Amino acid sequence: MAAKNLFGRLYAPTIIGSAIALSSVGNIARADDAAQILKTATDYVAGQQSISAKFDSDVEVITPDLQKIQFSSSGQLKLKRPDKLRIRRTGGYVDAEMIYDGKTLTIYGNNAKSYVQVDDPGSVDHIIDVLQSSAGGAMPGTDLLISNPYDELMANVTDAKHIGQGVVDGVECEHLAFRGVEVDWQIWIETGSRPIVRKYVITSKTLAGAPQYTLRIKDWNTDAIADADAFMFKPPSDTTKVSLAPENMMQFDELPPGTAGGEKTGTVGEKK
Repeated sequence: MAAKNLFGRLYAPTIIGSAIALSSVGNIARADDAAQILKTATDYVAGQQSISAKFDSDVEVITPDLQKIQFSSSGQLKLKRPDKLRIRRTGGYVDAEMIYDGKTLTIYGNNAKSYVQVDDPGSVDHIIDVLQSSAGGAMPGTDLLISNPYDELMANVTDAKHIGQGVVDGVECEHLAFRGVEVDWQIWIETGSRPIVRKYVITSKTLAGAPQYTLRIKDWNTDAIADADAFMFKPPSDTTKVSLAPENMMQFDELPPGTAGGEKTGTVGEKK
């Protein structure tokens, strides 16, 4: 499930001094620390019955002539376990919202003036799996919200390191790095009594230019969501309902048309 259909772009360090410094850090970093810190964080997040947060994301595309282009967006999420989720993402090429009330999935494109709606009763885990499997519907980082994120994140890890300390948006964090066959990923987890994820970076190793996806999470709140209509969707009068077909799902993509195809532009795929 984790990170399917992510629009990939990666980064390879080129400064010799930085490479030497990272090599030195790697000599003292410990995998057992990394796994335990990640487990503590994922257990904490999975244990929260209500979550609201804001996020910023950057996705890199590699063009056919190997130029790296980055696209940025921001958004908000609301979650109420076991079966309610709402995510809105706004960027230069997208203003889309996903609403799930435990019975019906709705994906609404404000720019497209259309929405997809399908009856699909289930849990948050189920609907995230559906989204990750749908072209244009994947929302990177949603693997952090499922009930067993540790198992999903670690399923294909071949190496883990606790790099050390870091600061993200002024918050002190533990910096962890993990490797897989096709992608590497890093995660920054807040220190202290709230071990929440503050930053998440996925790097593809199989695509030219190593495209990278970066997610920063802020304004975490685990108080109960009081808004009774938080997970309801009322279509505006000027919108059209469309089918759950790939060509319709693409209009909810955060990338401009023609850049999400994968082979020519390069995309970050499932962590393996």
